[in-house]
Amino acid sequence: MEFFDQMTEGGHEQIVFWNDPEFGYRGIIAIHDTTLGPALGGTRFWNYESDHDAVVDALRLSRGMTYKAAVAGLNLGGGKSVIWGNNRTPDREMIFRAHGRAVESLGGRYITAEDVGTSPDDMDFVAMETEHVVGRHGRSGDPSPVTAYGIYRGIKASAAVRYGDDSLAGRHVVVQGVGHVGYYLCEDLAAEDARLTVTDIDPERVQRVVEAFGATAVAPDAVYDVEADIFAPCALGAVVNDETIDRFSFDIIAGGANNQLAVSSRHGPALQERDILYAPDYVINAGGLINVYGELEDWSSERAKQKAGSIYDTLLQIYEMAKAEGLDTNAAATRVAERRIGQARHLQRTW
Repeated sequence: MEFFDQMTEGGHEQIVFWNDPEFGYRGIIAIHDTTLGPALGGTRFWNYESDHDAVVDALRLSRGMTYKAAVAGLNLGGGKSVIWGNNRTPDREMIFRAHGRAVESLGGRYITAEDVGTSPDDMDFVAMETEHVVGRHGRSGDPSPVTAYGIYRGIKASAAVRYGDDSLAGRHVVVQGVGHVGYYLCEDLAAEDARLTVTDIDPERVQRVVEAFGATAVAPDAVYDVEADIFAPCALGAVVNDETIDRFSFDIIAGGANNQLAVSSRHGPALQERDILYAPDYVINAGGLINVYGELEDWSSERAKQKAGSIYDTLLQIYEMAKAEGLDTNAAATRVAERRIGQARHLQRTW
């Protein structure tokens, strides 16, 4: 499918390509929808197989940011940027200053932040070229603890619906991906005496969580076969797919990864048919977006965390709607997001 066809199908407004070969910068910014406000979404630094894969990822992620902001009740649109390259490179300043110039070219239609492969240090470089960046040192900083707290609260809401009690003490939770968000999630879960099984492609990250929280480690591919109460995907997306879904023995899937359903129209209903309660990813992982939105609105860290905690109530409402209207939970969340965007469309201009 060609890029314009993909944009039309997904309802995207804009794609920006920016190239600076002198510094090895290849950047793509995707803006999905600016009905509710300027598009906000992090910068992902990843070594994609091709430029086509990079564009597709930016388009999918930006669309998810629109829905994430809408469901969370934030006055933001959805955008995302990706940098195609080796995110372990130590020579980062000029790459991210070039990215800052790309962001600046949009005149405030897009605001960036950190994401996979980037950090507050990188955002400080971006800020040398544009004011349209959040998540810097001395401001909202690393959003991972707030993101993890929102996921933790979402897991508790899911447990309340599935088990009639939101206590996680003794519940077996499998966490896939124990980077920043996954680590903080394990910390929150361990504090409530949940039983943890973890995996990651980085053995050092796994060992850190095993030592800190007494977790059990499994190989990355074996994670789908673990018998557990709750599966929390916190790595990359598309983990619910045709190959994995029949291997699940979980009651609940609730984690921080984006785009967990490989094909939402197929795998959302498939989880419903298997009686697996799914917490839509862009609802449960909205804590990071809430954190950086708080920076724009001058919220205190306590207020941002409190707002992330309200993901508990948002998920309860989505689960109730799904049950009442006979929808899978992902479809219910999409309906909530599109309803808010539709209601706002006639109230204010797009950015």
